[in-house]
Amino acid sequence: MEQEVAEKWLVIVNPNAGNCRGEKDWKQISTILKNAGIYFEAKFTDKKGHAIILAANGINTGFRKIITVGGDGTLNEVVNGIFMNQVCYTTEISIGHIPVGTGNDWGRMFGIPLDYEGAVRIIRENKTMLHDAGTIDYFEGNERKVRYFINIAGVGFESAVVKRTNYQKERGYSGKLIYLYNLLVTLFSYRNQNVDITIDSEKKRIRIFSINIGNGKFCGGGMRQTPNAIPDDGLLDITVITAMGKLEIIRNLNILYNGKILEHPKIIGYRSKNFVVESEKPVYAEADGEFLGHTPAVFGIIPLALKIIYGTRSID
Repeated sequence: MEQEVAEKWLVIVNPNAGNCRGEKDWKQISTILKNAGIYFEAKFTDKKGHAIILAANGINTGFRKIITVGGDGTLNEVVNGIFMNQVCYTTEISIGHIPVGTGNDWGRMFGIPLDYEGAVRIIRENKTMLHDAGTIDYFEGNERKVRYFINIAGVGFESAVVKRTNYQKERGYSGKLIYLYNLLVTLFSYRNQNVDITIDSEKKRIRIFSINIGNGKFCGGGMRQTPNAIPDDGLLDITVITAMGKLEIIRNLNILYNGKILEHPKIIGYRSKNFVVESEKPVYAEADGEFLGHTPAVFGIIPLALKIIYGTRSID
């Protein structure tokens, strides 16, 4: 197909995603893209945070359509790059996704196939919707930072697991069971945390195991910790798991996957536009499976801020 008959996409590839599948499978993926008539320019990340820069620079030089080839972390970085751009509204950028990572939780909610031909077909069909963006204002040491997220953020145990998982990924360890393995290993050393939470101006002291704040339903390779989240309702779904013992957590692992987590008497669900977590001792925070820093953390929502390409929507 002649280049002039197709619009140009910026394809951002994480070569290390999915135990280096991004690099190993790129030739196959690029061939599928070309055969689908998708005219593109590819850029490869070479370090953590690089996709943020590539996305922002690409938009600033004229790209308005981006495909991410990687996992949820790569997608998160591209979203942050979109918000960094200085030339257009975020909703002017179309986001397509070819899952290559370990968890692929965001794509799970939107019917994006794990096979490359299927993912490219979704991009070619170009069915779009506007998607909310979450924000987290947090600290890294004494430095205050802001991060955007598209799927789910967390505080407490979840973040401790993500910290361990990110550390292993940076050293070349990956695979579909890595998150579950780290969940069980972290459980033995983790301690419940005292925090102050503020929802809709109401502040309360609570002892927690973990908190999840979601636009999406899935995290950690299929866990459903915010099972009722709607990505375009202008609200954050918040799941607070109050203090539990290790054996109680192990006995209830099934509710992390079956969508019934909010039926447990020690788990509370909220829905709000703003959510604040404060603590005397720093508590870890993460977003879209990327470890960030620690409390105090302020979570917010930007309604209908991102234009995403999807296949189907999970409503169950």
